[in-house]
Amino acid sequence: MSNRPTVRFMDPTTPPHIMTLVMLAGLSAMTMNIFLPSLNTMAAHFQTEYWVMQLSVSLYLAMNAILQIFIGPISDRFGRRPVLLWTIGVFLLATVGTLVATSAVMFLLFRMAQAIVVSTMVLSRAVVRDMVPQEEAASMIGYVTMGMAIVPMLSPLIGGMLDQAFGWQSSFVFILLSGIAIFILTWRDLGETAVIRPISLMDQFRQYPELIRSRRFWGYCLASALASGAFFAYIGGAPFIGSEIFGMSPARLGFYFGAPALGYALGNYLSGRYSVRMGINTMVLCGTVITCIGLALLIVLDVAGLATAEVFFGLFTTVGLGNGLVLPNATAGMLSVRPHLAGSASGLGGAMMIASGAALSALAGVLLGATGTTTPVLFLMLVTAGGSLLSILAVIRRTRQLGA
Repeated sequence: MSNRPTVRFMDPTTPPHIMTLVMLAGLSAMTMNIFLPSLNTMAAHFQTEYWVMQLSVSLYLAMNAILQIFIGPISDRFGRRPVLLWTIGVFLLATVGTLVATSAVMFLLFRMAQAIVVSTMVLSRAVVRDMVPQEEAASMIGYVTMGMAIVPMLSPLIGGMLDQAFGWQSSFVFILLSGIAIFILTWRDLGETAVIRPISLMDQFRQYPELIRSRRFWGYCLASALASGAFFAYIGGAPFIGSEIFGMSPARLGFYFGAPALGYALGNYLSGRYSVRMGINTMVLCGTVITCIGLALLIVLDVAGLATAEVFFGLFTTVGLGNGLVLPNATAGMLSVRPHLAGSASGLGGAMMIASGAALSALAGVLLGATGTTTPVLFLMLVTAGGSLLSILAVIRRTRQLGA
């Protein structure tokens, strides 16, 4: 990757080391899922229903989507570094709030405030696009998210073990300590990478139509949002499926829950290794096909009564593999449609992905509560994966029309 600028670790006058970007993106991923094995425990603690505590996922994702719309343009105007430092600071205060909450409503309010940590995911991608061109960005994002995949694989296991040993609050103590460490790392290592333009914030928002008019931008966004939709539905439904349908303990559920991250890590490695050679559109296409095949096979086994816990969670590694191919490449595509609006593109595209994820997470919870079976949720996942496949096919067709 010869076009990368000089990087000196722990030098805030140069762009960040790749491990700093991994840790930033990982903080957002960990905050989303470390406590999921504890949802039943938390419902008992706050003396409320499971579906109320499940809102800690869907409301968090909804706030993620809203905040991303603003974080991108703000960072394009004021820079990546100050926005990251301020938002991580607010996140730390919100995490303290989750620990002192005395009711489910208070907890959910602080949980929604925690969503500001989405800046670490949005801006780690924007920083990559600031540093290198499109194909190299897909490769570098692939390596970043390959490392990040370790976090969602391990964090539910850690959360389940912490719950059994110290109670559900210990997961949020772990988040707090991790956030403090990453704030210090960002302060010391992340130099500014954005070319800050002297225009007003309102003018920055007015440039959104330039993105919205691009068919390829929409295609990449939809491919990303719908491919990840299956995983978000999994996040919303897997805790119920593991604890209520398969009768798992929090620690065992945490171990099984991380299975898709194995596939995700492999997919991101392949993206990092082959995106420059094969092109981002081909990689996205391969990822969507793999996801559809894996879900179709799981539905067949589920209908046949063969979907044990090992089969159910094991086959979700194909969804992780597909997402590992789709997300880095689709993200690089949406950020490269208008490179001077990389932060805005990352925010708007991420908002679409998270908004669809929030809706699908909540819908998965409703379907499971209404039917008590996994089949309707699996069909929902297959439909969204099929939509992702159609979206990237539309992008490929448009690219050929433009002769790009």
